[in-house]
Amino acid sequence: MAAVIETHRLSKAFGSLEAVRGLDLAVRPGEIYGLLGPNGSGKTTLMRLLVGLAKPDGGEAWVLGRRVPDRRLFAEVGYMTQAEALYPDLTAGENIAFFGALNGVSSRQRVEEVLQLVELTERAADLVGTLSGGLRRRVSLACALVHRPRLLILDEPTVGIDPQLRVAFWAHFRRLAQEGVTILVSSHVMDEAERCDRLGFMREGRLLAEGTTEELKRQAGATDLEQAFLRFAEGSDAA
Repeated sequence: MAAVIETHRLSKAFGSLEAVRGLDLAVRPGEIYGLLGPNGSGKTTLMRLLVGLAKPDGGEAWVLGRRVPDRRLFAEVGYMTQAEALYPDLTAGENIAFFGALNGVSSRQRVEEVLQLVELTERAADLVGTLSGGLRRRVSLACALVHRPRLLILDEPTVGIDPQLRVAFWAHFRRLAQEGVTILVSSHVMDEAERCDRLGFMREGRLLAEGTTEELKRQAGATDLEQAFLRFAEGSDAA
């Protein structure tokens, strides 16, 4: 099957800083693909390139069969940013309804469904500006899910939420993947990486290695993912 996300020699620089360096990537339909790497490795820049919020300096990216940027993709992609892109003077429910309406969703029932998913039903009438950082993360995820996208791009979605809800989020991500939704998720948490179908190790804008958890550990001769990443990084430095 054709890749849902495909990049060829994709590059982006900010002045002298090369945030993404000639990156080749393919994400298959219905899989959870995890981007793993430290802060500053290029994960967020890559995601912004894929949704058309940044313009590449070189190479190209294709999403759902369309070359990016393409405005038609907005209705088919759910994007959760690392920093909440919410309206503080609207309630949690109003934010979700607004972002749903932008993508053709007018069903109050759907808004209530995603509020329940992120355990915010009782806070639906609260202004977002009064919510804690963790609660705002929940609202952001609900906004990304409300229009039932075919592709979810999630930039560290579980930062600042409690462990129990984090488990619930990942259970829902798995259900979505089983229903055919493709998920690209970034993280620097190793136990979350274990939940992905495939992983890409990123460092300094490059993809060091990719594969399943077991494949990466075997390639690196490591017993865990953290050790595998360090060994791939050492190999990159030596090269």
